[in-house]
Amino acid sequence: MSGEAVLVTGGSGYVGGWCVVRLLQQGYTVRASVRSLAKESAARAAIAREAPDQARLSFCALELGSDEGWDKAVEGCDYVLHVASPLGVNNPKDPDELIVPAREGAKRAVGAALRAGVTRVVITSSVAANHRDTDAGETVSDETVWSNPDSPRLSAYMKSKTIAERAAWDLASSMGAPGKLVSVNPTLIAGPVLSNDFSDSVKVIQRLLTGSVPGVPRLGWNFVDVRDLADLHILAMTHPDAGGERFIGGGTFGWMGDVADLLRARLGDAAGKVTRRRVPDFVIRLAALFDSELAYVAPGLGQRHDYSPAKALARLGWKSRPFEDTVLDCARSLIAIGAG
Repeated sequence: MSGEAVLVTGGSGYVGGWCVVRLLQQGYTVRASVRSLAKESAARAAIAREAPDQARLSFCALELGSDEGWDKAVEGCDYVLHVASPLGVNNPKDPDELIVPAREGAKRAVGAALRAGVTRVVITSSVAANHRDTDAGETVSDETVWSNPDSPRLSAYMKSKTIAERAAWDLASSMGAPGKLVSVNPTLIAGPVLSNDFSDSVKVIQRLLTGSVPGVPRLGWNFVDVRDLADLHILAMTHPDAGGERFIGGGTFGWMGDVADLLRARLGDAAGKVTRRRVPDFVIRLAALFDSELAYVAPGLGQRHDYSPAKALARLGWKSRPFEDTVLDCARSLIAIGAG
C-alpha cells in the first residue's frame, strides 16, 4: 500500500536491492540498511537502474553483530524485510563464523521489529534449512521439512541458515507474536544483477560465461529469479494468509550442463567461452582433496534435491518465471556491466 514504510536490511545486496526496487515501484517508503553509510551512494546507483525515483528511499547503518541502531532503524516502520546475511566463506574452519552473526542478526531484526509493533517481519532464510538428511540421490522437500543442524552432511552455511531461522521463530514465539513472522526460503537465486555486488549463486552463470569453468560438473539446483523472489517477500509481508508461515521460493530444476547449453544456444558469440566439456564425478572428487571450493560442492554431484514452491503458488498466488528467462536475463545483465 502506497505510503507504508518498510525497513529492508542488506539493502546494498543482490536480493535486498531488488526488494528495495520492487517496494519503491509499488509506492512504499523504504529505509534500507547497509553495513556502512559509505555504501549508500553505490547502493543508490544500483537501485536507480530499475527505480530512478528515490524520493521515498533513505539509508541507515546496521551490523548483524551489534545492537547499535536497530530500535531506531525500525521506528515508524510498518514492516521489516530482514534480508541481510553474514559475509564469509561458505565452509569456514570454524562454523561459528557464519552461525553466530546469522543467528544474532536474525534475533536483532525480529526483536527490534516486534518491539516496535510492526505489522509483520519477513526473514530471508534458505532451502538450506529445508534439506532432507538422507543418502537418497533424489529428494523433494516442502516447508514441513527442517534441516538437522547436528548432521555431519550439513555445511556451515546450511547450519547457519537453519539455526538462524529456528532462532527467529523461537524469539517470535517467546514474544507472543509468531503470527507476525514469515520466512522466505529461496533456492539458487539468479536473474538480472543491479551491480557488481551480486550473490555467489550468480557466479554459477558468470563462471560459465567467462570460461573460468574448464568443464561442467554434474551439479544442479532449483533456480529462482531474483525479481520473483523480491515479489514473494512482498507477498509474504502483506498477504493475510502468510503470517506465521514458511514459504519456499523456487522454480525449475536445472543441471549446470543445461545452463551451459542454453547460454551457447541463445547468446551466440557472447557465450563463446562457455565450455562444452563435461567433467566426470570421480575427477571432481579427486581434485576436491586439494581444493576447498571443490570439496564444498563435491557431495552434491549427481544429486537432485527438489524444493517445492507449491505452497507459495497456491496460498499467495505467487508466480515464478521460466528457468530460461532467469538464466538468460542474468547472463545478459552480467555482460552489460562487463562482468560476463
